[in-house]
Amino acid sequence: MKPHMTLTTKYIPMQNARQLSLYAATTLWAIIIGGVVYSHLVYFPPYLSHLPESNQLITGEYGLKDGSFWMLVHPFAILATVTTLILNWKFKARRKFILITFSIYALAIITTAIYFVPELMAFADSTNNPTVSAATWFQRGQTWQHLSWTRGFFMVAGFISLLIALTKTENRS
Repeated sequence: MKPHMTLTTKYIPMQNARQLSLYAATTLWAIIIGGVVYSHLVYFPPYLSHLPESNQLITGEYGLKDGSFWMLVHPFAILATVTTLILNWKFKARRKFILITFSIYALAIITTAIYFVPELMAFADSTNNPTVSAATWFQRGQTWQHLSWTRGFFMVAGFISLLIALTKTENRS
């Protein structure tokens, strides 16, 4: 350590890194919440209410392809959330709220992989599955939307948890 450097001056860059990582994670979570709300208010109701006919919304020549948005934002959000958790680990008040967010995200990703994405793939293939009635597709779509709103509620809780972490001072514990 240089003679003019103190522990306090060495601590400031780490403090800034902790704070910046928390800002980045919070911003990325806000982007995710925006995508969730948009999808559930604008995109999914018409798409999932009239399968297989409404499948043209995604499979048609000019179909909407929202997968690229989600495949771009999630890796950055995961990285930012994990980085924030690591950098803020020593601060108990923040750690608790960041862990809540991390846990919610882990559960959301797991349920998305197990249920939500496979169902979306089935919906996308609905025109190729004439054995399933329109009423069955409608019911599956409504169930998917209700469960997805529940997932979205938990994601909002994770976002709020990050906002609360931002208000916590960095008291070591």
